[in-house]
Amino acid sequence: MSGHTIEPVRIGVCGLGRAFMLSMPGFETDPRIAITAGCGPRAESRAAFQQRFPTTRTYESVEALCTDPDVEVVYVATPHQSHAEHVLCAARAGKHVVVEKPMAVSLQDARRMIEATTQAGVALIVGPSHSFDEPVRLAAETLSRGEFGRLRMINAVNYTDFLYRPRRPEELVTRLGGGVVFSQGAHQIDVVRRLAMSRAVSVQALTGDWDPNRRTEGAYLALLRFEDGVIASLSYSGYAHFDTDEWMDWIGELGHAKSPETYGHARRLLAQARTPEDEARLKLERTLGSPREAPAPRFHEHFGPVIASAERADLRLSPEGLWVYADDARSFRPTIGMTVPRVGLNDAIVDAVRHGRPVIQNGAWGLATLEICHAILESAASGQAVELQHQ
Repeated sequence: MSGHTIEPVRIGVCGLGRAFMLSMPGFETDPRIAITAGCGPRAESRAAFQQRFPTTRTYESVEALCTDPDVEVVYVATPHQSHAEHVLCAARAGKHVVVEKPMAVSLQDARRMIEATTQAGVALIVGPSHSFDEPVRLAAETLSRGEFGRLRMINAVNYTDFLYRPRRPEELVTRLGGGVVFSQGAHQIDVVRRLAMSRAVSVQALTGDWDPNRRTEGAYLALLRFEDGVIASLSYSGYAHFDTDEWMDWIGELGHAKSPETYGHARRLLAQARTPEDEARLKLERTLGSPREAPAPRFHEHFGPVIASAERADLRLSPEGLWVYADDARSFRPTIGMTVPRVGLNDAIVDAVRHGRPVIQNGAWGLATLEICHAILESAASGQAVELQHQ
């Protein structure tokens, strides 16, 4: 984070649900960012936003938010299937845009978003995803220096309770962007691509859809091949049994210390929901104004165990830094201290808006990740490798 004073970037938040809740602590604690306005369809959410940020304005519609002259950047944190419409609205108003991953559900919508923001001359940042995490940045910089020779292979694995956290009905419908491939695969793909920094050329994958009460993909295995010869294995399960945070020193994905005694919490909570409406109400309990709001994280975020294998060392990412297993020694390289959550996202916003610098996670980056999500589903359905065209 830069040490010199700049005018804070003024952000209008589109969507006041769970996605915004996760980025909010970083916005609140970074003097370079100013939350200026918010919009959402629920009066309760707008009231909670106004109470939290008394000097801001609230709007019921995205169109109204985009007319606010004080808003420089629109942060689109709405459901996946609404991303394209809301990004296009912001672009028409001449606003820079940050859009949650995945940037869209369809590749056609993603291309429309890139075209609209390019024509408007505004920045399009896709994220936050875990490719912004500080340990990922540290590993990527270490690999790019070639300190341990060329990168050869990446293994990324994550086991979570994702499928059993409270969901809106569309979050369990694949064609609407539901399931683990769009919601979680986008994170893991971004991490692997950030480390490889090469063009992915093909995907071979299998998926798992094993719970008849939650009929969408809950797991996948994917093999990515990159242009420079790097290979990557990605595996994910959201079926709420084994938890890979056990391998991350019981630090959760969002940077909070975690107790093994919470095992089974997601399934127990979900058992309280008798109808889809009950489940949707449970999800609202994790949004702004809820008494269950989590404290600020103490550690950097992560997305499960990741090992990058170079010619002369394996690099293992952890929430606190990077373990290096070289030819003749094992060592640890700490990250910078965690004072601003998701600081990598804020860095990208400031770079793009205040300094006009290109960012890695731009529209083209988001399109490439989305293509791999679709390729995983296509490969699983066909049993064949899928060649990539938008990398």
